[in-house]
Amino acid sequence: MPRPPATPLTPDERWTLAVTVLGSSMAFLDGTVVNVALSAVQRDLNATAGGATWVVNAYALMLAALILAGGALGDALGRRRVYGWGVALFALASLACGLAPSVGALIAARAVQGVGAALLVPGSLAMIGAVFDDARRGRGVGLWSAASSVMTLLGPVAGGALVDVGSWRWVFFINLPLAAAVLWLLPRVPETRAPGARPDWVGAAAVTLGLGGLAGALTRAGEAGWDALTLGGLGLALAAFGVFGWWEARTRAPMLPPALWRNRTFVGTNLLTLLLYGALGAVGLYLPLYLIGARGFSATAAGAALLPLSLLLATLSGTFGALADRHGPRLFLSAGPALAGAGFALLGALPGGYWTAVFPGAVVLGLGMALTVAPLSSTVMGSLGREQSGVASGVNNAVARAAGLIAVAALGLLLVGTYRAALDTRLRSAVGQASWRAGVVAQAPRLTDVRLPPGAPQAAQDAVRAAFADAFRTVALSAGLLGVLGGVAGGLILRRPPEDAGR
Repeated sequence: MPRPPATPLTPDERWTLAVTVLGSSMAFLDGTVVNVALSAVQRDLNATAGGATWVVNAYALMLAALILAGGALGDALGRRRVYGWGVALFALASLACGLAPSVGALIAARAVQGVGAALLVPGSLAMIGAVFDDARRGRGVGLWSAASSVMTLLGPVAGGALVDVGSWRWVFFINLPLAAAVLWLLPRVPETRAPGARPDWVGAAAVTLGLGGLAGALTRAGEAGWDALTLGGLGLALAAFGVFGWWEARTRAPMLPPALWRNRTFVGTNLLTLLLYGALGAVGLYLPLYLIGARGFSATAAGAALLPLSLLLATLSGTFGALADRHGPRLFLSAGPALAGAGFALLGALPGGYWTAVFPGAVVLGLGMALTVAPLSSTVMGSLGREQSGVASGVNNAVARAAGLIAVAALGLLLVGTYRAALDTRLRSAVGQASWRAGVVAQAPRLTDVRLPPGAPQAAQDAVRAAFADAFRTVALSAGLLGVLGGVAGGLILRRPPEDAGR
């Protein structure tokens, strides 16, 4: 029997889809495309490893900490209104990023960008869910996902091309016409809200301090060691997390209801998310630095390096999601993260050019992520029942972003320490007891922007590049271990069917 034709989208649904795709694409792009530009940013603004890390982490911190509060604010005040505020703030912050005269100014503008993203990202699916008819809601989400995936797929390549032919500043300026288009179209979208919703600002402030203190302490430790300021940052993080837990147990409208953590499947899938997406966030940041600084890739080529990952994720996620629905998620959430872990490790372990050193790891990583993403999302949302699926998805989204923030800082600490030791060893072998060797080793926090003295032999430059390759290999293997641990978590926690977990 032939399937009846799909009902055409209404004008409200078409405008909502256009606005949400354009707006959310800005936030998705700026979560990844900056990684490709980071080498140029570090060189032009004379940034250390800590400064370069915070260009990424300032955005991730504010988005991870405020995304749940941003969603609740949209529910309370109107999703279209808050979405518009987020787009406008994101655009203004993008302009400030592109004009930033120093790394400090860029970090501050990136933090404001993260606040804007926290206002607009949760509103995307919320507006689709509220505006689309029940019979077409799945279609609307699918179209949004497909269009957003294409934008995210092309983003790093386009960003690399902008860096190569122009300047890293154009990576931020490109957001301005997109934001203008969203704000022009936005009045065509109907306003929706959920009366009674209210943001948990105390919880948001506490988790911001906690995540910021932890990331700041780990980043500083790589440059200055475990001094009083570093330990003070750790103390601040612990105190803030303690306040967060105390507040969430007592407030009437918590952003993270404590009862969620009694559900075994919910806890397990978020642990898997923390491990896997932490590894992905760190490798996504440090791989372009490695390819550009140590392997001589152009920014465009570095941006295209993980295209196999994106293509496999886009083409196979639906198939593996359907298979997981039919056979259960346990096998997929065990094998997928473990396979992704193998891909992370391969990215740092294989010699040669792109096709022998990067492509195999990108393919294995892509297969692992494709096996994981759809079953993970489905299991997370199903872990709390249909009535709380939005809460489950929102928390998991926040965990994924917080995972990248923490892993970038923690593996960045490992990267700098390993790089410092490798620099000393390789320079000692290349130039012996040259008087300037210790000064070059002391520049390890500059990562790929180490400055050699005039007249240094080519062997010294080769040693610097080889030392950074050694350091990245350690990070890639550590990320691989995180992926494998995620697979172990998936296999152990889902040994019972999700519907029985937590009973």
